[in-house]
Amino acid sequence: MTTVNPEQSRRRGQYGPVSWYAALREALDRPLTSYYLLLGASALLLTIGLIMVLSASSVYSFQQNDGDSYAIVKRQLMWVAIGLPAAWLASRLSQRFIRRMVWLGYGVSLTLLLLTAKFGVVINGNRNWLPLGPIVIQPAEIAKLALILWAAHVYAHKDRRLGDLHQVLMPVVPGMLLATGLVVIGHDLGTALVLFAIMLGMLWVVGAPARLFVLSLSVVSVVAIFLASTSPERLARITNFTDPFKDFHDTGWQPAHGLYALSSGRWFGQGIGASQQKWGDLPEAHTDFIFAVLGEELGLVGTLLVIALFLTITFAALRVARDTKDPFVRYTTFGVIVWLLGQMIINVGMVLALLPVIGIPLPLVSYGGSSLVPTLVALGLLIGFARREPDAARALAQRRRARSAGLSAGRVTRRGL
Repeated sequence: MTTVNPEQSRRRGQYGPVSWYAALREALDRPLTSYYLLLGASALLLTIGLIMVLSASSVYSFQQNDGDSYAIVKRQLMWVAIGLPAAWLASRLSQRFIRRMVWLGYGVSLTLLLLTAKFGVVINGNRNWLPLGPIVIQPAEIAKLALILWAAHVYAHKDRRLGDLHQVLMPVVPGMLLATGLVVIGHDLGTALVLFAIMLGMLWVVGAPARLFVLSLSVVSVVAIFLASTSPERLARITNFTDPFKDFHDTGWQPAHGLYALSSGRWFGQGIGASQQKWGDLPEAHTDFIFAVLGEELGLVGTLLVIALFLTITFAALRVARDTKDPFVRYTTFGVIVWLLGQMIINVGMVLALLPVIGIPLPLVSYGGSSLVPTLVALGLLIGFARREPDAARALAQRRRARSAGLSAGRVTRRGL
């Protein structure tokens, strides 16, 4: 009679459920888990984004580019070709070099924002685009990453003095408010709110007192309402966002058709390329409202997959921030997560008519090089931080040695033959 090992039987589910939780914990405890989660989720989001830009922009591109349905996605591929090498380079830059450049990056970003406020191009009522030769960029997107790196460097430099409120506030809060003010001058309220959220996230991670957040949120709410009231169109969007069908043919047109797109997608969508709303009914289908087209073509499953990928990036990055002993890595990682996750929540909230339409792209998915390249660089930095964790670095070094040993053995075998 064969003897059954109770432990093996338990694992096989013969004496109870399979221990999937233990297997998951074992997988998550591996040294390279954060690295692979960041790399895999970012690659999947970028791939989904390219597919959706191709689909969502095809009709608009055909109309605006003399019958070329691929003009917009070709430009997006050009930005990907720029962003991926930049992300690879960012993942391998030394922390010393990065910290040497943060003040320069902060100065350049402020200069670009100032030039935009004075000489920028007005698009959809916002002066947030700056022409540079043959291209037009959105400097506020670059400023998001520059401000995070600058604030993380300042806080890491005085990490032991952050118990003092003055050290927490100066110079980060005035510096970020200056950049936010330059964005507000261009009437880009959505980007200004993202910059403010990044500032609050940095203050929270360094341990600012709770009363500061209450005061900040109160002041910003009043300022945001005042700025919204200065633009009749923006005020109408804010007051009507809860029921876009109330003003269907005016300010409710875009969010209402976004809801049409999502509802027609149902569980599994109409199929890639089968969106009906992109045929002129849904404005900004390949930029701010690409999530609506994604829901129409890929259904609830596709939208939940995209949200799950953002949450995966957040989970992996928070693991890196938790395990590191380097304050600069911790602050930078947390700032990037506040930026990307916050922007995703705002974009999805706009499409679901849970938030007013304020013109925020979906990171890695929406069309636009000004947003895509800084996002890829930021993720490259996080991937580099994950690779340089002590356990991950040892695992990668062992893997390289094993690969080198295998190649050497192969050469010896071939010579012997």
